[in-house]
Amino acid sequence: MTLGSLFDEPAVPPAASTAPLADRMRPSTFDELVGQEDLIGRHRPLRHAIERDTLQSIILWGPPGTGKTTLARVIAAVTKSRFVAFSAVLAGIKEIRAVMAAAEENRRRGDRRTILFVDEIHRFNKAQQDAFLPRVETGDIVLIGATTENPSFEVNAALLSRSQVYVLRALSVSEITTILTRALTDETRGLGDQHLQVDAAALAAIARHANGDARIGLNLLELGAAAAVARAAEADDPGPARLDLELASDAMQRRALAYDKDGEEHFNIISALHKSMRNSDPDAAVYWLARMVEAGEDPLYIARRLVRFASEDIGLADSRALMVAMAAKEAVHFIGMPEGNTALAQAAIYLASAPKSNAVYTAYAKAAGDAHREVADPVPLHLRNAPTTLMKQLDYGKGYRYAHDEPDAVAAMDCLPPSLQGRQYYVPTTRGVEKEIGRRLSAWRRLKAERRAQEVRSPDDTPTAESSED
Repeated sequence: MTLGSLFDEPAVPPAASTAPLADRMRPSTFDELVGQEDLIGRHRPLRHAIERDTLQSIILWGPPGTGKTTLARVIAAVTKSRFVAFSAVLAGIKEIRAVMAAAEENRRRGDRRTILFVDEIHRFNKAQQDAFLPRVETGDIVLIGATTENPSFEVNAALLSRSQVYVLRALSVSEITTILTRALTDETRGLGDQHLQVDAAALAAIARHANGDARIGLNLLELGAAAAVARAAEADDPGPARLDLELASDAMQRRALAYDKDGEEHFNIISALHKSMRNSDPDAAVYWLARMVEAGEDPLYIARRLVRFASEDIGLADSRALMVAMAAKEAVHFIGMPEGNTALAQAAIYLASAPKSNAVYTAYAKAAGDAHREVADPVPLHLRNAPTTLMKQLDYGKGYRYAHDEPDAVAAMDCLPPSLQGRQYYVPTTRGVEKEIGRRLSAWRRLKAERRAQEVRSPDDTPTAESSED
């Protein structure tokens, strides 16, 4: 049974191949691999398991162009096991079951074990992933899944617990440069037969522009090389084709920034923005903001996060922070993008530069906790309005003291339910305006305590305020 494995296709002579440069230059041995030394360098456990054909189920997680499929190809070439590969984009549950049945039959006959490579495994739904589980448990298959998404969220927990996750990092600029240089000098699979002259600045620009993705780097190099060859052919005095920075820039145009509005990078970058502002780093804040805006993130989503931050991490240390954040939201809504980007940047820089306090956030969390845990005490009678005669007869409003009639507009009156009296949810910091707020609240607490003590020493009837004000 043939499933159209990626690795079972007949070889095509390189000279006649029309495959993209990135595909032609894909490594087929460990020695050709560039990067990921911490995983597949000599004497590393993963490489050792592959070379000894003792590999167990693994998940390869990393950004595009970091070598996940390439490593699978190397495993296919090195391992003695039966190797089957298909893409989650094209395969369905029917194909999965066929592979499982064949793997079970092979194992029962004592033949080679089956290594199953599933590219973009995160695209399989839970039911499809569940189909792998029994065969992984019995050892009928060894699963190799490749994903650009966080396996914690995208891979079945039971399957994940039976697999080792290996994280592949984005390639460095120097590693991309090595790959590009190899493609320029390889006369069999690469561009070596074109004898292309490449300026160092052009090569460096392409390597940076690739953003850690070898495939992007090779595609850009191929575009730039084609442009250089075409320009040389059109010249009055034809000479060697030369790829300079100008041609490289034309090929690059505008890099697609590494950002997925529905994936992990979305949450990573918004987290970086939030934490940079919290740590009072306006430079980092505006950088992460720009990363999101330039990659096409919804500007109102960013504005909502800024508004949240203004209350959660600044609060009353600088009450203007919330106004600035709300103003940025209104500006983005009013003028749209790209003009709204500076309003977002202004807000992010202001929030990063403001004094920090999470006292409001903490106060609400503690109050909400008590609201859920404690008995829902009724509102004390003295805090209730009494708009009807019956309510007055039931003592609604009795004992209420109108603060504006008291010295300093502070009444010695408890406003929490009896079971929660004495709780202090809001504890201001000594940063920003909260320093003055804290001083004021402390003075009021002392004043209330003194008046209560005085009332205990000299008890008298306290008049009930006939007011319907809340």
